[in-house]
Amino acid sequence: MNEKNLTIETMPMLALRGVSAFPNMILNIDVERPISISALDKAMSGDRKIFLLAQRSPRVELPKQQDLYTIGTICVIKQILRIPNDGIRVMVEGLNRARLLEMVSEKPHFTVKLERLSESRPTRISGKTEAMLRQCYGLYSRYLELTSNPSPEAIAALALSNDPGYVADFIAQNIHLRHPEKQQLLEELYPSKRLEKINKILQRELEVLEIEQQLRQKTQERMMQTHRENILREQLKTIKSELGEGSDEMAELDEYRERIERLAAPEEVIQKLLKELGRLAKQSYGSAEAAVIRTYLDTCLELPWSKTTKERADVKIARKILDNDHYGLEKVKERIIEFIAVKQLAPDVKGTILCLVGPPGTGKTSIAASIAKAMNRKMARISLGGVHDEADIRGHRKTYVGAMPGRIIAGILQAGTKNPVILFDEIDKVGRDHRGDPSAALLEALDSEQNSKFRDHYLEVPFDLSEVLFITTANTTETISRPLLDRMEVIELTSYTDEEKLQIAKRHLLPKQRKKHGITAAQLRITDDAIREIIARYTRESGVRVLEREIAEICRKSAVKLVDGEVKSVRIASGDLEQYLGVPKYKPELTSQKDEVGLVCGLAWTGVGGVIMNVEASVLDGSGKLELTGNLGEVMKESAKAAVSYIRSRTKELNIDPDFYKNRDIHIHFPEGAIPKDGPSAGITIAIALISALTGRPVRRDVAMTGEITLRGRILPIGGLKEKTMAAFRHGIKTVIIPLENEPDLEEIDPTVKNALNFVAADHIDNILDIVLVPESKAKSGRESKQSLTLPLNQSKVSETGCVSSQ
Repeated sequence: MNEKNLTIETMPMLALRGVSAFPNMILNIDVERPISISALDKAMSGDRKIFLLAQRSPRVELPKQQDLYTIGTICVIKQILRIPNDGIRVMVEGLNRARLLEMVSEKPHFTVKLERLSESRPTRISGKTEAMLRQCYGLYSRYLELTSNPSPEAIAALALSNDPGYVADFIAQNIHLRHPEKQQLLEELYPSKRLEKINKILQRELEVLEIEQQLRQKTQERMMQTHRENILREQLKTIKSELGEGSDEMAELDEYRERIERLAAPEEVIQKLLKELGRLAKQSYGSAEAAVIRTYLDTCLELPWSKTTKERADVKIARKILDNDHYGLEKVKERIIEFIAVKQLAPDVKGTILCLVGPPGTGKTSIAASIAKAMNRKMARISLGGVHDEADIRGHRKTYVGAMPGRIIAGILQAGTKNPVILFDEIDKVGRDHRGDPSAALLEALDSEQNSKFRDHYLEVPFDLSEVLFITTANTTETISRPLLDRMEVIELTSYTDEEKLQIAKRHLLPKQRKKHGITAAQLRITDDAIREIIARYTRESGVRVLEREIAEICRKSAVKLVDGEVKSVRIASGDLEQYLGVPKYKPELTSQKDEVGLVCGLAWTGVGGVIMNVEASVLDGSGKLELTGNLGEVMKESAKAAVSYIRSRTKELNIDPDFYKNRDIHIHFPEGAIPKDGPSAGITIAIALISALTGRPVRRDVAMTGEITLRGRILPIGGLKEKTMAAFRHGIKTVIIPLENEPDLEEIDPTVKNALNFVAADHIDNILDIVLVPESKAKSGRESKQSLTLPLNQSKVSETGCVSSQ
């Protein structure tokens, strides 16, 4: 070998990652780095020669000299092909080994100074070298066979050469080797030593390939023998039994038996599991019935028959957790605190069943998670919306293919304890069909007197659910079966008032959305007035889901401003919302600008809270017709007829023409006729509108009312008082007339509303006439005509999809 320095040259260099080029070999490489493409361009503009040198680590994007090996290959570029994504595929042919001496430049491409390394070819081949060459031919042929890539042309081309250096380089270039090993072969400058190394590498690779082939053959043989083994299994079992030897299944049976004996479960359960274990022992190991029994045993053994979580018995901590997680919902919190207090005094008290009923978005589902957290219990949520099959609740009998426990037992398995909080979500949306009634299947589980022996069809043994705290949620109780409703303690969650929504937004929604969008409190501030404007003009709901979405939209638009660098912080006040949320979706509901005859402000309850509902009455010359318009339900029409009958009985006291029902036509109208309206609580509103129209006395515009009327003028109680009074407060009403029997309900009204409004509780309509109607002395002079005015329509807007219910 002659290592003397032939020439020192300067040429462009291309750094290779994970590959090496050998002299006299063709190599295809893909080039993507701009610095490498520049080196190719430089070489193509000259003699097409380029120095290919491998990197020590392929992860380095822009290597320095210390990141490169020292010995590479001078190559000549044969072909260049452009490929998609700005890449280049280049074909090169190795010429000579060369050693890197110095990095001349790194931009726009690597330019290096190098020295060529030449090899002296032997004049004759020694016996040892000839033996190694023949061994290489044989090993390489075997390698190609095992890699399923036999190439007679490659073997023939290799056999024609007796140059040990060429043979070693050829094999090194064409076999799969780790890159460091290929680089070691490239750096070996003595052909005989290089040939010896490649021999050892081929022997090692052949050993690995032969082991892989043996493993594949064994796997294939096992698969072929599986069917034969299934046929012989029963015979083998019988033979071993005759010889007194234990079968392979005995270990599994013994393991099941030990687990059953350790199980802290009722005796009935233990006996059932032992019986099933006996059946398993009689089955063939691979039979379908054996698989069903194993699944059943595994399910029963995983159930927490006696495992419980230690409950938190500290009332103060529980109250703090509930208050931190939710604003309002006082009835629910109070009931849970009572349960924890009783549990502290009487630890053996059984679980209870609560039903949280309220509009969507009022926190029914989330409060259940807080209850579990406050009590330190595990929680499992079971959605019942759209469930039609009784087997979903009680499970399938295990004789069915794919049988599994019902949702209750699955919830117990999920929780891992026998005293979790189980939430039945949307219990009012349970369906029924020919497969059974799921609500009937819930009767046993939700009965505290029976659920200690709850039987799931899959288990076939009783499971104690008496320590479970069941919580159900519903939007209405109308669709819940009466027997099921009777088993639950119903807690009603009313719509949030505007003040409650404000506090929820400030304490929970805004911090949550700021955190979600990566915005700090200093970067985004929303004033209370702005939140109130969002509530009033961009949402119309009972809960706070839409409110949260609107706040999230503000956060997104604020994030854009912060990222663009327009501002360092965003402060949103009332009046700034249009640039974030667009045009308001709802216009404010305004009361009349003056006291008018026949126009009365009523209060109604809807699915999105309370609203103002104006009632207009006109009295015209005619023949005694009663016209009712405004898309009214039957109950509201009956209220109007009752009001007319009451006025006919009081014409003398009211100074009304006794024959008005004969010579006058009465038209009662409820604006916004596209929205269905029904309910009895508009009774006194209709009566006052008629009295005003018949007497000509205007009605005070700052007075609103609600209450059912009887034929004798009595005012009966109504529902939804909390929401209705909030609507009156929101629209600037000063005085609210309510039934006397609803006076105790004022305790549940928001303090802000209670302080702002003047409440008048009355049990008879005669007691409110002087409060509602403008005094005679102030009445307009034209009232003697008793001709009703054409009154302006109510300016309030209610969602066209909602149905106004005056309850």
